[in-house]
Amino acid sequence: MSESSPGLELFRYFQQAQLDVVAFIQWLVEQESMSREAEPLRRIGESYASRLVDFGASVDLLTDPKFGTTVRARFAPHTSNGDTGAEDARQLLVVGHLDTVWPIGTLSARPFRIDDGRAYGPGIFDMKAGVTISSFAMKALKDFSRSAKRQVTFLMTCDEETGSHFSREIIEDEARSAVAALVLEPPIPGGTVKTARKGVGEFELIIRGRPAHAGNDPRAGISAITELANQVLAVNKLCDYSRGTTLNVGVVKGGVLSNVIAAEARASIDMRYQTEDEGQRIVNAMQSLEPALKGARIEVRGGINRPPLVRTPAVASLFEHARTLAAELGYDLKEGAVGGGSDGNFIAALGVPVLDGLGVDGAGAHAEHEHIIVDDIPRRAAIVTRLIETI
Repeated sequence: MSESSPGLELFRYFQQAQLDVVAFIQWLVEQESMSREAEPLRRIGESYASRLVDFGASVDLLTDPKFGTTVRARFAPHTSNGDTGAEDARQLLVVGHLDTVWPIGTLSARPFRIDDGRAYGPGIFDMKAGVTISSFAMKALKDFSRSAKRQVTFLMTCDEETGSHFSREIIEDEARSAVAALVLEPPIPGGTVKTARKGVGEFELIIRGRPAHAGNDPRAGISAITELANQVLAVNKLCDYSRGTTLNVGVVKGGVLSNVIAAEARASIDMRYQTEDEGQRIVNAMQSLEPALKGARIEVRGGINRPPLVRTPAVASLFEHARTLAAELGYDLKEGAVGGGSDGNFIAALGVPVLDGLGVDGAGAHAEHEHIIVDDIPRRAAIVTRLIETI
């Protein structure tokens, strides 16, 4: 580790700025922003955008009445002679989200706090700390009068936790002109970045039977619940753990009273898969389900929501670049694969290399013990800044 390396210079900068970074994280955490709560998500988008303007961005607010506001911010490269130095005109895409899974009011029960070197709060790990360090990366470059090699575009979306149904088109449009994408989702605990993610599918299975009195005339009915039980077993058989393919029937509903043969039943099903072939196999199988009970009817809705993020040679090369930059700090950056999806999946499916999980180390995404490790902020912010500066 060189005492004068660019990474170490940034590390020291972020050590000095750590209190400001933590204050910014707290500011974001204390703006509750649950998915599908459009008004809070509009407010946090607007307030966050105003801070990015202070850091040198040109900002657009993209608002949907159902989901809220996605922030798109562009940082232009600058050099003394006007030459950006980029080999091509493609941009660098930096992606995060402002929505969380936590209902409005959670903050009153679990306010932001720092305890034993850990900062706690709803949405802090997933992923308001990551949003913050990427923002301060641009401030650092401005303060050092340094620049990215190309235009940097931030997309901080409002609906990632619910499938990015509003933001997906925006993400894909920006990705088509990107040389690479950095995703500020939380890392695997321990600081490991993500170079592969499973694809995600969502299905709703609807069974329609025929009602009848359970005591007087049970044979006249067709139980949708019984048929659903048969179909749950069929769905479970589609899993192939050796290929990383899983299906989970997570929610079931059906019937009206215990003395009525159920006329309708429903199930919500989550699917995870690693390859396009496996995803298509499951889609075809779900669409081909046949009733076991004569007279029962099956309807399948949904399909693939996020394609897989595959560790291609380009993704591996991007990771190795990040690993080299981390070594400037004497840090051995590691990589891993996870089952959860992110907006990086959409980008990778377009052939753009993605490095995911660049947020601050911690644990507890979607859990009550959600936290970040405060002393990881300078290192992580320095690595993200160097990535933005050098890609």
